[in-house]
Amino acid sequence: MAGSSIGECFRVSTFGESHGPAIGCIVDGCPPGMPLNEADIQIELDRRRPGQSRHTTQRQETDQVEILSGVFEGLTTGTPIGLLIRNTDQRSQDYSKIKDLFRPGHADYTYLQKYGLRDYRGGGRSSARETATRVAAGAIARKFLRERLGVNIQAWMAQMGPIHAEGFDAAEISRNDFFCPDAQAAIRMADFLDALRKEGDSIGARVDARVTGMPVGLGEPVFDRLEADIAKAMMSINAVKAVAIGDGFAVVEQRGSHHGDAITPTGFQSNHAGGVLGGISSGQDLTLSVAIKPTSSIRIPRQSMDVHRQPAEVITTGRHDPCVGIRAVPIVEAMLALVIMDHWMRHRAQNADVQAPLPPISA
Repeated sequence: MAGSSIGECFRVSTFGESHGPAIGCIVDGCPPGMPLNEADIQIELDRRRPGQSRHTTQRQETDQVEILSGVFEGLTTGTPIGLLIRNTDQRSQDYSKIKDLFRPGHADYTYLQKYGLRDYRGGGRSSARETATRVAAGAIARKFLRERLGVNIQAWMAQMGPIHAEGFDAAEISRNDFFCPDAQAAIRMADFLDALRKEGDSIGARVDARVTGMPVGLGEPVFDRLEADIAKAMMSINAVKAVAIGDGFAVVEQRGSHHGDAITPTGFQSNHAGGVLGGISSGQDLTLSVAIKPTSSIRIPRQSMDVHRQPAEVITTGRHDPCVGIRAVPIVEAMLALVIMDHWMRHRAQNADVQAPLPPISA
């Protein structure tokens, strides 16, 4: 299957299905000499892991990662890093009733039309289960960026359905089940999801992210613009339907006199551009928002058809997230880390000898 890899210099290829024996990835291009062990990766996987609260799928996967290669005596060797996560709590029988049906909102129909067959058990490669491998790979990139470059990546739940995070307390993000920076909004989200779960329905969400400590010069000015690769990475996450960099769609109503970020000898005066100018990072904070659709697997009956083109009613039972945006937060962070790491390595490869004529402008 094509399209299972991302990155040029820091390249990640994932494999495995939702209900297969395991999922995993190969991380190629990681610089040698970085301290790395399973615990460095596990801490990120635990943030994404299912079954941690009543608000996510109750599939009980420990998501224990195994490093198979690329690390010797606690240091990366510069060779491909093999990561494996075994599936331990599959319930394939949950999908037996819908194996011949097309679930509305899912990839069942398009997958079958493209490949001529499909793995109906949780969607196979189309399942969000695959994203655990991205979080594992992203943990490696994130560790390098943080320790070597001082780059920090943080995402949070900014909106769930009609509920917005009004305040922002970074410390609060890790204190509640929603990665929400507003404690009161998190309480309202919990009540909202409890009611939604009883209805058998689902809801969409918006995840915001900020990257601080960004180097200047990452990205290319044409096809491999930094925001273009970030947008592709975000859109590759299951259920993501829109990506906005900086002010995003708000620029439609802005004037150039407002949107253009003024520059003075002491620094940038604003950051409407989101930290990217002409496809290249400016050194300002990189900011973005990601819109995530409602979970397609719901208990409410919906109209569809079966593989014989006969009308059918679809009710999806089993264990599913009523809001996939919750566990998308660490996935967004991981994909950001992968893209930034790759572009930093590409920039170093081409421009390591470039002498910048100016010191970086303050962000």
